[in-house]
Amino acid sequence: MRKLFLLPLLAFLFAMVIGETGISHAAGPSGYHLVKTVPISGDEGWDYIFVDSEARRVYVSHGSHVVVMNADTYAIEGDIPETPGVHGIAVARDLGRGFISAGRANTAVIFDLKSLKRLGTVKTDANPDAIIYDRATKRVFTFNGRGQNTTAIDATKGAADGAVAGTLALGGKPEFAVSDGQGSIFVNIEDKGELVQFDAQKLTETHRWPLAPCKSPSGLAADLKNRRFFSVCDDKVSVVLNADTGKIVATPAICDGPDAAAFDSDANYFFASCGDGNLTVIHEDSPDKYTVIENVETKRSARTMALDPKTHNIFLPSAEFEPAAPGERRGKLKPGSFAVLVVSK
Repeated sequence: MRKLFLLPLLAFLFAMVIGETGISHAAGPSGYHLVKTVPISGDEGWDYIFVDSEARRVYVSHGSHVVVMNADTYAIEGDIPETPGVHGIAVARDLGRGFISAGRANTAVIFDLKSLKRLGTVKTDANPDAIIYDRATKRVFTFNGRGQNTTAIDATKGAADGAVAGTLALGGKPEFAVSDGQGSIFVNIEDKGELVQFDAQKLTETHRWPLAPCKSPSGLAADLKNRRFFSVCDDKVSVVLNADTGKIVATPAICDGPDAAAFDSDANYFFASCGDGNLTVIHEDSPDKYTVIENVETKRSARTMALDPKTHNIFLPSAEFEPAAPGERRGKLKPGSFAVLVVSK
């Protein structure tokens, strides 16, 4: 009886000591779950999705055009046509302009943020994929898959080829990229397993860090306050890199077949979205310590995502596919199955 009494008492005292010494506790379940499926017409493929949180808009790439959805009501508010092979969307809110990487046209399409009307195009190198806006330099960067480089576009100028500010070779196939807001751009190099940092104004490489054990890094997100960058990789692994030292500080396990990453600075959550139908939620206990909270069920094919920092909702495009024929990597998209999933608390 004394042992039965002492064990709970010791556990209580240990918990009190842990709390008093300030040792961090693992976060509880995230509370995230699938709350809505928003059907979108058309049977084309997709790539990136982008949330303009201030304007309450979600931009959904959809093959040859971009669908614009309300971030709160999920109503379709507009469409930006003639963006062949669209990959990504970037918004220069301070300039009133948006930019779309049109992979099959080797161009960046410029549009007006209010009217969504097309303003023009800028020539890039081959197959522009990821695209971001760097407010510090007022430049838009396309990351060109076949060109293995980045095209810097002066976002303040008109829609003409003269708006290209320069090109920087990246030494491999670029994937997702992040601006640190201080004049540096970071980009995953998928086929080399590296993270490259370059000067956004000078267009010069400043660092190139190996990401092993990461293979084929795709999605990239950042805790800019603590200078930690999150790459999601094949083999169900992610890496957390210290952007000041290049040291990998953690390798949290994630779901299978990832494409995108996101970081919620309010909740200190790092997310990885995967084609196996899961969203991994990881808590940043401290800049160098991470706890995997759970894998939230989404839907197979929901590999890419965008986080709304205002509501903390996550948007994931998805579709259903027919069984793959011999020699095919994936079957044909089932007509009428394309949709955007909303994952929320």
